Amino acid sequence: MSVHAAPQAAGNAVHVDPDYPLAQVPASARRNFWSLTVVLLGFTFFTPTMLAGAQVGAAFTFGEFLSVLVVGSLILGGYVGALSAVGAHTGLTTVLMSRYTLGTAGAKWADLLLGGTQVGWYGVTAATFGELVAQAFGLQQYTWLLMILGGVLMGITAYYGYRGMEILSYVSVPMLFILAFWVTARSLDEVGGWAGMFAQRPVETMTWATAITIIVGTFASGGTQTPNWSRFSKSWQQALLAGLIAFFLGNGVMLFFGAVGAIAFQEADFVNVLMKMGLVFWGLVFMVLNLWTTNDNTAYAFGVAGAEFFNVPTKKPFIIGGIVIGIILAITGIYNALIAWLSFLGTFIPPLGGVILGDYLFYWRGKLPPLESMRFRTVRWSAVVAYLLGTAAAYFGGLAGIGIPPLNGIIVAGLALPVCEAIFRALGAEQKHEVA
Repeated sequence: MSVHAAPQAAGNAVHVDPDYPLAQVPASARRNFWSLTVVLLGFTFFTPTMLAGAQVGAAFTFGEFLSVLVVGSLILGGYVGALSAVGAHTGLTTVLMSRYTLGTAGAKWADLLLGGTQVGWYGVTAATFGELVAQAFGLQQYTWLLMILGGVLMGITAYYGYRGMEILSYVSVPMLFILAFWVTARSLDEVGGWAGMFAQRPVETMTWATAITIIVGTFASGGTQTPNWSRFSKSWQQALLAGLIAFFLGNGVMLFFGAVGAIAFQEADFVNVLMKMGLVFWGLVFMVLNLWTTNDNTAYAFGVAGAEFFNVPTKKPFIIGGIVIGIILAITGIYNALIAWLSFLGTFIPPLGGVILGDYLFYWRGKLPPLESMRFRTVRWSAVVAYLLGTAAAYFGGLAGIGIPPLNGIIVAGLALPVCEAIFRALGAEQKHEVA
């Protein structure tokens, strides 16, 4: 695969915002492998992921949890790695790629789905920040104010784009590794080593399919948007490897450490686990940095989604607007609905990435025409139907206990795309865009 160069004149979009929200990233702006890897690791090193790991871990024996973790992380890592490679090859954000797949109006659904869920995640993270600081310093009556403060601070680096996120990630990622190993060591000491860990019994109940859905759901929305960052990679191979490292290993490590603490201390709330360990000050420092690196990526994602939705060649006003909405969601209690939120993401987001991958591989054969040469359809109904089929497979598969809902959605949406294309073509309603 070769890297497309971005056009230098498409409404002068490339001159307005250095992160190219409405254009392909040119070769001159591409970053090295380690830059992308540390940004993606900063994204996946996310305290609520440890919380999700704690809630899953509390429902299984340690051996059962390891099986669930490996399967869920393989699904997420493979899915995100593939999307990362496509992002690097095309130089496009996820929402711009959705124009090729869904059409200009169909892409607005992707903007709302991806941007909207990322705003929700921003609220979850701002709420986590406020809860942590309030508990650490006994300021529970000011939790709402701390949520507002955290929400504002964490949007600053996103406002300054890829470079700001890169610098923060270089600081935060090593610190979170330290915290994670610290938690593991204290947890093992609590239960008498690995033998004691494997001897622990579950204190909650959860089905295997639900657990996998939650693991995939931790970054179903964020992972679907990795092209937003992988498009800066110098090659699709580097982007693929960076995506696997971040979403199979990095995200898996966060889930693992959260579960270890939950199993050892018989506590499903990871914040309470830290309090029981006495890791108040340093745990707080490390996790605030960790939350920040994830939430600036989140703000960046809903910024580029907003730019595509309104066709405005700058992400900054949408970052500001999304931060305001996220803070409102935080102080009104979205933090308390985390598991339901993750289950929703694990069901409805992956089919979108699946249909984009299916379109790229089976229809475009890995060669998207340059963005400026396209005259897009308003709605590409063949892809819309494929997405709906994938969503139905994920949702009803979950209700019936058939397969793993996120994987069902990815596979069905991706494979349905060429079938739907063939059916529409046979009916005389071929869903082709015009290429100048």
